[in-house]
Amino acid sequence: MRDISSELAAHLNSGATTLCRCWKLTRRDDIVKGFTDHDVMLSFDDVDFEPAAGFTASELPSSLGLNVDTSEITGALVSPHLDEDDLHAGIYDGAMIEQWLVNWADVSQRLLLEKGTLGEITRQGQNFTAEVRSLSAKLDQERGRLFQVTCDADLGDTRCGVDLEAEGNSATGEVVSVSGARTFMATGLNTIAASRLERGRVTFTSGSNSGHSFFVRLDKQDEDGRVLELWRQPAQTMSEGDTFVATIGCDKTFGTCSAVFNNAVNFRGFPHIPGSDFALSYVTRDTGDHDGGALLP
Repeated sequence: MRDISSELAAHLNSGATTLCRCWKLTRRDDIVKGFTDHDVMLSFDDVDFEPAAGFTASELPSSLGLNVDTSEITGALVSPHLDEDDLHAGIYDGAMIEQWLVNWADVSQRLLLEKGTLGEITRQGQNFTAEVRSLSAKLDQERGRLFQVTCDADLGDTRCGVDLEAEGNSATGEVVSVSGARTFMATGLNTIAASRLERGRVTFTSGSNSGHSFFVRLDKQDEDGRVLELWRQPAQTMSEGDTFVATIGCDKTFGTCSAVFNNAVNFRGFPHIPGSDFALSYVTRDTGDHDGGALLP
């Protein structure tokens, strides 16, 4: 049950209200931004709520139990604090959002309507729509480790232990030419064998995409040079001369961990876990090993 102050309750019952909505957005990097559908800057809880940000909200459902309630916020990219590139880069994905009902004539009279996280964000021109998921959505997320054949560590993290800065694991490259929204030819990657950057990462250090990272889908050497294809299209067009740092990838199998990285001791998967053929089989005289067979990577 929401706790409504007596002052706000009296204002709601007065018949003539001065109400607006405010949104407090806390990104995963702990940067806090405030927005309001009022036409004047409002401030409370040490947050300034920017006016006329083009925000509107849909109906707020609320159900009993553990169902995930969702609503939407729509708006226009008219604020200097809302950048299309940041939305495209996923900086706001998973951000915590609070929605308040506020008496703009006296901001001490306010009510927290909703608290949740930002889900899917879609964009069309200068407009965006952001899904707001209730806190119960976290109950649908996996917690802890999964028993699976492949490794659940990220290459180069503390659980993996591989040094991505070692020779042959990373290199500084430069875009030579761009042949598509996600594909470009690069130079400076001779220290890394062809195809080793697949599942790896490219982080731009100059150009319009500077500071943004992208996973590599394809890495091949053709007669003209080294060609990289990214999994996701950068927010800004890549240009000749853009520089980047590239790090190798891993397919997370035990064979690669052992043979390529000599890192079997840190493998974080279960390579000998029985496969689905074992779970669905029955004992026969000719029963062999049920290790997943062709299902194993």
